[in-house]
Amino acid sequence: MVKKRVPEWLNSSLWSSSTSNEDDRRLSVAVQPPSSSTTTSQQSNNNNHNHNHIHTSKEAEVVVEAEAEAEAEAETEIETHAPAGPSAEDISRQAQLLSEISKKVVNMRELRRIASQGIPDTAGIRSTVWKLLLGYLPLDRSLWPSEMAKKRSQYKQFKDELLMNPDTEIIEQIDRDVKRTHPDMHFFSGDLPFAKSNQEALKNILIIFAKLNPGIRYVQGMNEILAPLFYVFRNDPDEEYAASAEADTFFCFVELLSGFRDHFCQQLDNSVVGIRSTITKLSQLLKEHDEELWRHLEVTTKEFNFADSLHIWDTLLSDLDGPLETLLRVCCAMLILIRRRLLAGDFTSNLKLLQNYPPTNISHLLYVANKLRVQSLG
Repeated sequence: MVKKRVPEWLNSSLWSSSTSNEDDRRLSVAVQPPSSSTTTSQQSNNNNHNHNHIHTSKEAEVVVEAEAEAEAEAETEIETHAPAGPSAEDISRQAQLLSEISKKVVNMRELRRIASQGIPDTAGIRSTVWKLLLGYLPLDRSLWPSEMAKKRSQYKQFKDELLMNPDTEIIEQIDRDVKRTHPDMHFFSGDLPFAKSNQEALKNILIIFAKLNPGIRYVQGMNEILAPLFYVFRNDPDEEYAASAEADTFFCFVELLSGFRDHFCQQLDNSVVGIRSTITKLSQLLKEHDEELWRHLEVTTKEFNFADSLHIWDTLLSDLDGPLETLLRVCCAMLILIRRRLLAGDFTSNLKLLQNYPPTNISHLLYVANKLRVQSLG
């Protein structure tokens, strides 16, 4: 069998660049890619070195060390050249989004196009755009007040009826997971009243969802899907919207999970719509775009910071193919971007690498994910 060639654009030095870990700053700063010829040359040399010496453990260690040095250089350069505030591109995109969501009838196609590039985290734009993308807000702006009032009233009724006789077992599991949600963020964790209030809102949403969906109930990990939605809506600068974040988040969460619900149903794990089928699709996608890496992982074989995850969510929610298909491409792109390390590693080292995914320029990651779609369509 002829080994499928890796596209030339994947050998660019950009794909191994990393960004700093200043999470708060990255909520509003667009990181620029490195342009140093020194970095490019170093990474090009690493490519050649890796190709010739991936078969012995000692030489593999040298490869990983060399790549780590190159990534450190790239990181230093990015930090040096990172802008001190929003880029001109961010400001322009913000103006475009504000213009679009201010129209009498929002053009969903145009909104998706702009939002897929990332939503500036200012003026409550992300909160409004996500609600539109998830179908919580109708495209006709004149209907917003009545629709929101109706759904918020319905959620209040859910709380009054469904929280009266809670399932103790479910509550204990939800409570444990909610307390583990982003423990590094004061918004979700700690003893301050604000954090406690946010935890309570997350618990309410998950309990009500479990009550309304007895076939699924609560599955560990739902709290992680819920957290970004609530964080964005609760931080809306519009006080009325922020105060209603719990109700708004519930309906958006239900809508989001409607495309993923089969993955949370244990009885469907082995079906064509279950989680194992989705993992198989990811494997096939990787094989299509990088057969060498796919074969290596077949034989041998964390998370992004919160600021970066919001950028990824912008793309997931705005993609016309839907969040699941987009997520598969993002996962495949994540593997391809660290292909040299994976090819040089064994099962143990690869598992450790995937559990602690290296810092990555999210704009590049999403670009690669989009490239995979374009190539598949071609």
